[in-house]
Amino acid sequence: MSHNSNFELICDKGAPIKAWVKGVFFEEQARQQVLNVATLPIIYKWIAVMPDVHMGKGATIGSVIPTVKAIIPAAVGVDLGCGLIASRLNLTAAQLPENLKEIRTAIEKAVPVGRTHHGNARRDQGAWHSIPPMVAAEWKKLEPGFKAIVAKHPAIADSNNVNHLGTLGTGNHFIELCLDENNQVWIMLHSGSRGVGNKIGTYFINLARKDMGRQLSNLPDKDLAYLKEGSQHFDDYVAAVQWAQEYALVNRRIMAQRVVDAIRSVLPIPIEVTEEAVNCHHNYVQQELHYNKQVWITRKGAISARKGELGIIPGSMGASSFIVRGLGNPESFNSCSHGAGRVMSRTQARKTFTVEDQIRDTAGVECRKDAEVVDEHPKAYKPIMSVLDAQNDLVEIVHSLHQLVCVKG
Repeated sequence: MSHNSNFELICDKGAPIKAWVKGVFFEEQARQQVLNVATLPIIYKWIAVMPDVHMGKGATIGSVIPTVKAIIPAAVGVDLGCGLIASRLNLTAAQLPENLKEIRTAIEKAVPVGRTHHGNARRDQGAWHSIPPMVAAEWKKLEPGFKAIVAKHPAIADSNNVNHLGTLGTGNHFIELCLDENNQVWIMLHSGSRGVGNKIGTYFINLARKDMGRQLSNLPDKDLAYLKEGSQHFDDYVAAVQWAQEYALVNRRIMAQRVVDAIRSVLPIPIEVTEEAVNCHHNYVQQELHYNKQVWITRKGAISARKGELGIIPGSMGASSFIVRGLGNPESFNSCSHGAGRVMSRTQARKTFTVEDQIRDTAGVECRKDAEVVDEHPKAYKPIMSVLDAQNDLVEIVHSLHQLVCVKG
């Protein structure tokens, strides 16, 4: 199969840009951010832009940035290892109760969601106040790595770490119960490395700026400060990010288990996970081999889509989500989009949509329908089918999932 049909080639100054944006909105500010990144001397070959592209901090969300002997911490971001997990259950639509409110309430009891009291750990509803045994056991495995990071960077100690493990957070993070095309029930959830990942990300973004010193003024954006291989902070950053990415995987695994237990507490039937489709990051950096060279690949709002690899591309509340299989397209560095991508900022969405719009456009989904979640209105996102059409040389659809229950922080 030919792999060169779907992207638009953008050559300005610096590295070329291959953008899978046919038929989808590509805002001017996001385009400018990609052009800025392309001017950096550390870019390998080209930048791949995904169809869910939208403006981020320094670098766009929905871009794949390959770099040689350096990493841009702000491109990796502060929600290190953010991503999704999806599992199919041995449940069908017919076995679910007519009213799903009880299931949603059980999930909200089982997993701390949201954030109150400015994240103050003692009073924050989104954190644990007494650590469940399962969380304590998993933290025990993560703790030595955390202590090693803190030994070198004591400021990171003051973070929500164990009390955020197995918690959802806010914003576009969610827990959903979905039905696939065969009326099978799936659970799907979206979260990352929570308070501790944010602390690590922010800390190293600031260090990278300091380390670049006077060179910072040569960059098109100070958020594109990078750490170079061979420097002490580079190795520390890689170790800290890898730890946070592991934390994010474990965080999702714990929540998925607790969601299954919550459903079991409501339904008087044996419930098992029949297929864990995938637990994948979409904000992360790792070393990979591309075109016979080991390079650092930063996927900022993109997932790995190697040939045969399963991934998750969620739509917005009220739209379908998809389990996809990678086609292993080398031009995108074996990557695809991580979702639908926003077409308007949260502030703009709050000004544009009302609670009535939210109620109408999430009809049939058991979810919160109040002023606090209007910024997640389905129309604040690009149409998911257009996003999938734009990357049909990167992935193929395996399952289509439609939400029944959506829990938001």
